Formats: sequence, C-alpha cells, structure tokens
Amino acid sequence: MRLFLWLLAIFATAIGVAVTARFNPGNVVLFYPPYRVDLSLNLFILLWLVLFFVMYFMLRTFNAARQMPEMVAQYRQKRREREANKALREALKCLLEGRFGHAEKAAIRACDLPENASLAALIGARAAHHMQQGERRDQWFARMQGDSSFKTARLVVAAELLVDDRKPAQALEAVNELNASGMRHIYAQQLALKACQQAKMWPEVLRLVKTLDKRHALHPALSMRLRELAYEDLLLDSSHDAESLRRVWSGVASEDKRKAFVVARAAHAFNSRGLHEEAAHIVETALQHEWDERLVRAYRESAGTEGSATLLAQIENCESWLRQ
Repeated sequence: MRLFLWLLAIFATAIGVAVTARFNPGNVVLFYPPYRVDLSLNLFILLWLVLFFVMYFMLRTFNAARQMPEMVAQYRQKRREREANKALREALKCLLEGRFGHAEKAAIRACDLPENASLAALIGARAAHHMQQGERRDQWFARMQGDSSFKTARLVVAAELLVDDRKPAQALEAVNELNASGMRHIYAQQLALKACQQAKMWPEVLRLVKTLDKRHALHPALSMRLRELAYEDLLLDSSHDAESLRRVWSGVASEDKRKAFVVARAAHAFNSRGLHEEAAHIVETALQHEWDERLVRAYRESAGTEGSATLLAQIENCESWLRQ
C-alpha cells in the first residue's frame, strides 16, 4: 500500500510539472557582449537543477574522500574489537572445557583490545596455572598491576592459585592486601583459612573457623575437623612446658573445652607432663556435659598414685558414674 501511494504521488508530481512547463511562456535572456543567449524558463530551471545536483554530488564525493582515512581507521578498530571479543569468548570457553593451551592462546589475542586486557590476563593466568607454568602465570598477573578496577579480582584469583600451588605465605600476602583495601568477603576468608592450614598457623585457623561459622560458610563437619586438627597440634606440641601448656588451655574457647576430642588431647598433654590432677579436673568437667569413652580412658590415665586422696576421689567418681 505504501509503495502504491508513493508511485501515485510521483506520477501526480510529474503530471503537474509537465502541465506547468507546457503552459509556461517564460523566457530567460543572458547577455555577454557580443553574445546573447535565449533560454526558455523551463530549460533554465532544468539546467539549474542539474547544476545543483552535480555540485551536490561533487561535494559529497569530496567530503567522503576527505573522511576516508578516518572511516578506514574506524573500520579497522571495529574489526579489531570484534576479533578481540571473539577471542575473549573463545578463551573463556576453552578454559571451562579444560583446553588450557587453547585458552591461553586465545587470551593473548584478546589482549589486543585494551578493555579486554585485564580479564584476558585472568583467564591466561588460570590456564597457565593449570598447565603447571608458574612463571607464565606470574607474567599474566604482572600485566594487570596498573588496572585498579581489576585489583580485587586479581588478588582473589592470585590467592586461590597460590593456595592450590601450596604457597601459603604468598597467598596470605594477597589476602592481606585484599583485606587492606576493605574487602573482607567470605571467599577470601576461606582462602585464608586454607593457607593458614597449610602454613600450620593454628591460632589463626581457629579464629577464621569461628568467623566463618558465624556466617554459616563452613560445613559443621569440616569446622569440627579443623578445630580438632588445630587443638591437636597446639596441645600436643612437644615444646610446651607446664606453664605454656596452661596458657594454651586457657585460650581454648569455653564451648570447645567440652568437646571430647579436645579434652582427651588436653588430658594426654597434661598427663605427659605429670599434671595428673589438672588432667583429671578438665576430664571431670567435660564428663558432666557429655559421656564419652575417650574421656573415660583419659581419666584412667590421669589416675593418682596408689593410696593418694586423688585416687580415692577418682574411684568415688567412677562408682557414682556407674550408678548413674
């Protein structure tokens, strides 16, 4: 319908122009001594229209020629952006597929676009790490040093890869730098927990476990196991004397002093240093809250010497427990 209306309008205009030109008696005379040119008004108008369109197309052609270098540069830039974005998508796809060599090569191509350089560097670092290329991984991270917008992402990925590479000291440096910038999200604390566990920094492990437990970021079984490992290493450290052992035990959280595993290890540590009365006391306190065979065995090891008042008190406690 629209095409029909356009054709109708064009034909109507043509008919109107033809009729007007036929009954137009106008005349144009051009003098340029000694010459004289007579033109009909219709021809004069037609010549002016032709001249206008010729000049218009000449100016358009000149302007297009003048802008050609800029247009070529824009075309090349758009083509470079398309190729870089395509390479970035390919790098991410290959990384998720486990084709790490292809992912790193695609990341190199994606870096041709400055806007993609940091994200491509993260992909390249992960790919190099999975191929056990630590030097290339560090080179990828070095490319991102000047990009503040990707600082958090760089530190998180660096900490994760360093933990996986069992380099806890460097991983903790990355986490500390991340914390210094005010970012204390859960995943960073989980990475710090793994690094501290690898470095056997058990007091810090206990602190992080407590923090993550408050946020429900650890499975209860994992949380308990980490506590057990930490207390076992702290309490059974052979370098402790009686006084340092007492300080360690006083620093144990009150709820953990009721856990059978922790109390059994503490009782063993106290007994090995001849502190049987203290070992018996902490076991008796724990048994008031929970009955556990490990605690009973630890209580047996803390028995006093034959005929002593301590031994008699322990026997009375055992008889009371039997009746209960």
